[in-house]
Amino acid sequence: MNKNSRQSKMQRVVLLLACFLIAGNSCQAQVEGRAASVYTTKPPGAGGTGKVYMGREIAHVIGTGGSAWLDRSSRQKEENSQRAIDSMSLGPESVVADIGAGTGYYTFMVAQKVPEGKVYAVELQDAFVSELKKRSQELGLKQVEVVKGGAMSLNVPDASLDLAFMVDVYHELEYPVEILQAIHKALKPGGKLLLLEYRAEDPKVAIKELHKMTAKQVQKELAANGFTLSRREDFLPIQHFLLFKKSDE
Repeated sequence: MNKNSRQSKMQRVVLLLACFLIAGNSCQAQVEGRAASVYTTKPPGAGGTGKVYMGREIAHVIGTGGSAWLDRSSRQKEENSQRAIDSMSLGPESVVADIGAGTGYYTFMVAQKVPEGKVYAVELQDAFVSELKKRSQELGLKQVEVVKGGAMSLNVPDASLDLAFMVDVYHELEYPVEILQAIHKALKPGGKLLLLEYRAEDPKVAIKELHKMTAKQVQKELAANGFTLSRREDFLPIQHFLLFKKSDE
């Protein structure tokens, strides 16, 4: 190969690389543009991020400093968590994702219901991920798989879940649209999404306002992202029990 041929080949390679980079940047810009189009901003309220979705200000995430509160001894009495789990209609082989698993308060109780299945404990914060792995090993629960999630992704296999659930987590999602799309993709045909959220309709629920949601607001946001309410229960003391299915099923 002569010198001119080598130069011509190199120029073609450089041109192709430039095209790939431009295309990649264009795709990223389109994704960011779509995200920006559904969210607005405002001066942050108490405990809020200032980011708004469908009229609701997104709350700040409870950090690892809230571990003791998540594991408080009074939680079962206050929330009747066991009844919520008993009402998930799980079978021994069910595959479940606890999204925003925190310390694993729900994860490890749910794992007892699916001895031959799997629980993905999906968590964004590194300290919680480490704690979940530690507790899972201590308890010897091989059906629990700890997953480091992203702000816009679950990192679980597509069409793998019978149930995805979030306990007092949805209102804190930085990117609710993107996470709902990820859940939609991760659910099996016939899979369900369960949200437990503190009831904003009840002024006696002593939780900060941005950490509560009305059932109406939840349904509005879920409907906009391909989910239809299939079951609503009011048996929990201070939380909504809202079970959704894919709208196209």
